[in-house]
Amino acid sequence: MKPFFKKKIMNTEPDKSKELTASISLLNDKLHFKGKVDGNQPISIDYTPPLGDNLGYTSLELLLLSLSSCVGSAMLTFLRKMQKTITACDISAKGTRREEHPTCFKTIALYINLSSPDTTSEDLNKVLKLSEETYCPVWAMLKGNVEISVIHSINS
Repeated sequence: MKPFFKKKIMNTEPDKSKELTASISLLNDKLHFKGKVDGNQPISIDYTPPLGDNLGYTSLELLLLSLSSCVGSAMLTFLRKMQKTITACDISAKGTRREEHPTCFKTIALYINLSSPDTTSEDLNKVLKLSEETYCPVWAMLKGNVEISVIHSINS
């Protein structure tokens, strides 16, 4: 006998395209935190001495990682849609801080080293422009507040 109604299975995973959550917990009597995002390993966040003990990433280091991974994700997604072969990709970021408070970044330089036998500099510039103008939310939040430059090289 068939059931009268079908049981709908609800997805309890949050929709990360709409809302993100993160939490931190203090670990010591200084500024060392454990940071967590559901479903991922915790990370260590701290500040430099004397306020912290340098036991983890600083908040601004995490911002550099966020920008690098956001730009890299958008860039690689578009290059792959263009049927480009990517054999390696390394991105490093260098942020220069203001001297006065708040000592946020005044400039960030992204250094992209891409290995691809069929990606041209024109291809890379095109997808980086898309990343900046439309698809990288971290870049969008920084734009107008921080001067961001991109230096890239392509190895075949």
